[in-house]
Amino acid sequence: MAITKTDFMRGMQCRKMLWLDKHKPGLRVIPPEIQARLDAGNEFGDRAMGMFGPYEEMTVYLPGKKIPDKKAMAAKTQDAIARGVSVICEAAFINYNNYCAADILRKTEQGYDLYEVKNAPEVHEQFVRDAAFQYYIITRCGLKIGRICIITHGPCEENPFVTTDITQQAKGLYRWINDNIWDLNRMQKETEEVCVPDGEQCTQPYECWYFGYCHQTKAADKEIEQ
Repeated sequence: MAITKTDFMRGMQCRKMLWLDKHKPGLRVIPPEIQARLDAGNEFGDRAMGMFGPYEEMTVYLPGKKIPDKKAMAAKTQDAIARGVSVICEAAFINYNNYCAADILRKTEQGYDLYEVKNAPEVHEQFVRDAAFQYYIITRCGLKIGRICIITHGPCEENPFVTTDITQQAKGLYRWINDNIWDLNRMQKETEEVCVPDGEQCTQPYECWYFGYCHQTKAADKEIEQ
């Protein structure tokens, strides 16, 4: 097992959430409204790919599945970088099996700028952490990253892409990412289910897909104690 960007973000919200993702994913319950929001986010991300002009997309799926082939995507990305492709979308990187796919990389004289696309009206702290994880993996793979930006959804549908520079904040999280990524790697391999008390992490910044499982389990435990 290793850590992807999604793993990291979910693990930092709640360690038990990540453990359940790895060991009991069948317990997930994704509400229809959440799935609709995820689908809308994917659609917005697809629209944003062309905001800087012609681009190459790195997405490759495993044969017969809708599951990304991470190794193939990483190899395709390295080829695109070697060829000097100006705009690379879903650029994939692997470092010690830890993985990320950047929404948009845009070539500069020094390297590439990184753009993370979010279907939201404003920049939230979790978006900065998301981009910081990508910066960590990408730079450890040897690519120089200049600016780091979040693209949010503005009010004008004809040109909805609003860019916010978060370079300083994201790069400042490098050590924090390093301190936590290896801890999450170790934790997710534990055989015993991780115990985490109920708290804000159950709903913030996102409602956990295991909310029902965790709270039903705790309710059953209380009944047994009584």
